[in-house]
Amino acid sequence: MSLEKIDKFSGKLCSMSVAGLDPSGGAGILADLKSFHAHGIYATCVTTTLTSQNPFNVSMVQKVDVSYIEDAIDRIMDVYPVEYMKTGVLYSEDIVKAVAGKIREYNLKAVVDPVMISESGCTLAGDCFASCLNKYLLKDAYLTTPNVYEAEEIIGHKIDTQDDMIDAALKLNKKCNCIITGGHMHGNDVVCHDGEISLIEGKIIKSDNTHGTGCNYSAALTSRLIQGYDIVDACKLSNEYIQDAIRNGFYNTPYQSGIFFHQLCSR
Repeated sequence: MSLEKIDKFSGKLCSMSVAGLDPSGGAGILADLKSFHAHGIYATCVTTTLTSQNPFNVSMVQKVDVSYIEDAIDRIMDVYPVEYMKTGVLYSEDIVKAVAGKIREYNLKAVVDPVMISESGCTLAGDCFASCLNKYLLKDAYLTTPNVYEAEEIIGHKIDTQDDMIDAALKLNKKCNCIITGGHMHGNDVVCHDGEISLIEGKIIKSDNTHGTGCNYSAALTSRLIQGYDIVDACKLSNEYIQDAIRNGFYNTPYQSGIFFHQLCSR
């Protein structure tokens, strides 16, 4: 039986992260939760994948049963007025298909972070994951946020220059809005929204404090969309947020890019 949305969340800002668990707290649903809360967004979380890892290596990856993932999303949607959500590690074809089905069922606006490899170099997706995203998920997404390497896997060819990034963004935009982040190239991000290209200037920051940057970025971006910013402005603000996160991560722990809540909330 469907439940009424609980009164205290009526008109409030909330979201859902469907992603993997990083027990060290720098990436995955724990990082998403921190970034959502830093932006004043109430975060709900559904775990798709369990990992054993710290900022320097991943020793084990274990997928969660699909029936649990589907039921957890249903229980959240029974109660919380989620409109925008984000995905992270989905790992396998059956999880991708299940999450895509729930996005359609609840008419959710999904920000898809197509996580494939951890910062330490461990594979976090099964075989043919990029083709699964293309086949099942991106057509139902509102926005996708690949880095250069992830974009290469999705579109199927190398990206060596900013012009290549623009070409890739235009191809991705045939499926959904996109931003290709430039942290693995020159620092500039390329946004393609409804066929229009926008460049967001960024800086390459020399730092080891980069574990979880993609997760924190996509959660920040989802937060800004929930707050009513358009895609380009949301991307610009999230770029600034993640640069601050790299500079001021939790006690400057190597590979740990979480940001103190008060740094954003005091602005």
